[in-house]
Parts: sequence; structure tokens; C-alpha cells
Amino acid sequence: MLVLTRKSNQSIMIGDEIEVSVLSVMGEKVRIGIQAPQKVPVFRKEIYLEIHRETGAVVVSQDGHAPETATEIDDSLRELGEGA
Repeated sequence: MLVLTRKSNQSIMIGDEIEVSVLSVMGEKVRIGIQAPQKVPVFRKEIYLEIHRETGAVVVSQDGHAPETATEIDDSLRELGEGA
């Protein structure tokens, strides 16, 4: 895991197409903005996990690695993102 320190109005880039910006910091709450291509699905983790539970797939194995079925799930999530 890469750990970075950013202030309000600062960003990080993930690859060439995804920008994560710190919009504001209020106490323990941090507002972030994510700019990504429409083909890249972006979900809060609890929603992501719920989608995986509904499809009956295991998201992460106990050793911390995603199983092969995660690729199929990622494709489904990508299709959901394109439909939005």
C-alpha cells in the first residue's frame, strides 16, 4: 500500500487517466473527488462489496488475493459504470 499525505486542493494521479483530489478536510472527515473515464467503475467499498455479495462471488481470498472470478465481476462492474 502506498501512503501519501495531501492537503486540500491537492491531487494524486493513478495511471494517466484517474485523478483523486482532496476537496476538503473537516476534523476526521475528508472529502475526495475522483475523476476517471466512464469505462472505469468507481464505487464506495461497502457498495462494491455488496455488489459482489449479490453476485455470489468471493471478493478477496483469505490470503488477500482476488480469485479468478474477480475478473468477471470487474467486467460486470465496468458494464454498470458504462450504463450510468
